[in-house]
Amino acid sequence: MKRILSIDGGGIKGVFPASFLAEIEDSVDYAIAEYFDLIVGTSTGGIIAIGLGLGIPAREILGLYEDLGPEVFGGNGFLNAMRHLFAPKYSSRALRISLEKTLGDRKLGESITRLVIPSLDLETGNTYLYKTAHHPRFRMDYKVPAVDVALATASAPTYFLPHKTVQGLPLIDGGLWANNPTGVAVVEALGVLEWPKEEIMVLSLGCTTPPLDVKRSVQDGGGLKWGLPAIEIFMTAQSSASLGTAYTLLSHDQVKRICPFVPPGRFSLDGIDAIADLKGKGHTEARHQQPLLKDIFFNDKKEPFEPCHLAA
Repeated sequence: MKRILSIDGGGIKGVFPASFLAEIEDSVDYAIAEYFDLIVGTSTGGIIAIGLGLGIPAREILGLYEDLGPEVFGGNGFLNAMRHLFAPKYSSRALRISLEKTLGDRKLGESITRLVIPSLDLETGNTYLYKTAHHPRFRMDYKVPAVDVALATASAPTYFLPHKTVQGLPLIDGGLWANNPTGVAVVEALGVLEWPKEEIMVLSLGCTTPPLDVKRSVQDGGGLKWGLPAIEIFMTAQSSASLGTAYTLLSHDQVKRICPFVPPGRFSLDGIDAIADLKGKGHTEARHQQPLLKDIFFNDKKEPFEPCHLAA
C-alpha cells in the first residue's frame, strides 16, 4: 500500500495535529515520516509536513509550536488589533527566527519522503506548489531552504507580509486555495506518481473545526455583515470540495479524516491561550484513534524514497 498523510492549515491550531502525531509516534517503532510515502501540508500543516520530512520527531515539532506561539503571536492584544487595521498583525521576522531554530539551514531536498507544500503566487494568482524531486520534472525545489518553503506556505494575508523568494516572487498562504490539501495529495498520487488507486490509503488531519453557523441576519445582510462569515464559509466549502475530490477519486474507505468538531469560537488562528487545550485534545484523539490506525498506517516502514536528482 501507498500511504499518504495530509495536514490542514490553521495557524496555532496546528498544535492539534502536532500533538496527535507526537502521541502516535511515541507508540510506534519509527518516525512518522518513515511510514508515509507522501506528506502534503498547507500553512501550519506545511510547517509540520516539512519538519516530519526532515526527520524531526513529532514531539519536537510540537515543542516548536509551544515556543513559536508566544514568540510570534504574543504581545499586547489591543495593540496587535490596532496594527491589524493598517498593517500585518504579526512580524514575519519573528516567524522566520522561530522556524530557523527547528529547521536550521536544511533544504527541502533533504526530506526522507515525498513532500508537496502549497502556496500562492500573489503576482499572477497562480497556485505554487513546492515539491521534492519525486518526479523527473521536479528538479529545482529540492534546493530551496526549508525555512523559505515554510514561510511561503504560512504567510497568511493580514497576519504576515507575503514571503518574497530570492527570485522576487511574492508568495502567500497556500490555505487560500488548499487549506485542506487532501484532494491535492490524491491528485498528486494518481496524476503525477501514477500509483494504482486501489493501493492508496490517506490519513487526513484537520486542526479542529466549529460547525458552520451563518445567522439569518448575515444571510439577509450586505457586505459589512458578510465579511468575516464569508471567509469561514469559503474555508468550509474548500475543505468539503477537497475531501469530495479525494472520496471520488479513491473511495470513502480509503480516506481516514480526523478533525474533531469544537464549539464556535473555541480556538482561533492566533489564540495562544488555548495551546494547552489543543495539545490535550490531540493527545486524547490519538489515544482513541491509535488502535484503529495502527494496522492501516503504522505496521511497517514505507519503501525508501530516492529523489530523481540522485537517481543514476
